[in-house]
Amino acid sequence: MFAVAGVTGNTGSVVARELLARGRAVRVIVRKPEQGEPWSARGADIAVASLEDSGALAAALRGVEAAYLLLPPKYREPDVLRAQAATADSMAHAVGTSGVGRIVFLSSQGAERESGTGPVRALHYAEAQLTATGVPITMLRAAYFIENWAPVLPVAREQGVLPTFFPADFRFPTQATADIGRIAADALLRPHTGVQLIEIEGPQPASPRDVAQAISVVLGRPVAPVEAPLEAVVPTFTGFGFSTDAASLFREMYEGIAAGRLVPLGPPAERAVGTTSVGDALAPLLA
Repeated sequence: MFAVAGVTGNTGSVVARELLARGRAVRVIVRKPEQGEPWSARGADIAVASLEDSGALAAALRGVEAAYLLLPPKYREPDVLRAQAATADSMAHAVGTSGVGRIVFLSSQGAERESGTGPVRALHYAEAQLTATGVPITMLRAAYFIENWAPVLPVAREQGVLPTFFPADFRFPTQATADIGRIAADALLRPHTGVQLIEIEGPQPASPRDVAQAISVVLGRPVAPVEAPLEAVVPTFTGFGFSTDAASLFREMYEGIAAGRLVPLGPPAERAVGTTSVGDALAPLLA
């Protein structure tokens, strides 16, 4: 039996589908019973548990060979890192008491750093707490999600411009969430001991100009990147409903990526390369 959290999101849903397609017994972890109904129809077991409820989560992980876990965003909280630390503590307690065999945890490139990485700092803390349980764990240190461009796709579609807080020609690692899910499923099926690091990237790095070009191809009309100053990050993100603290963390993350603080480390970490292009990842979101 394999347990999968986050099945209402992009990566967990892929993990669960992949495992079911390979004939594996799957238990999906959902917050509400109705969220499990589509998965029950696919043959999955359902466990209702919040990641913040260590007792319920431990029960969901009991008898499980391996589990996929992640740290849900809490971008409306006034103190994001504190709120996510509480979730990480709950997950670590559940992992340590449940008897689960192995964990695959979705983290990020840059999670080895204590500071200068914005919201990725929460993953640094979570990695440490989960590692301290002594349960074998695989850290999936993913690059920047291609789907992070989703909020500005309506502007690209309607106005022919792609707003970006990165320099237009700055290339950096990125990958699709579908590739993360497939790589996570592979990792769940591969027994190991101790701590394992897997760094995930897409087929090639991409700049905002590359992303704009991929969108142009999908839409069949020109789209050009337009650089926005970092001073605009906080008002932009608070306008999306993020707390001021969360918005400030995202400014720090943009600065950190541009400064090279969120990059692959290389050996001894394993490298996993996805196959989904920028255009293929964004096409469904542009439809």
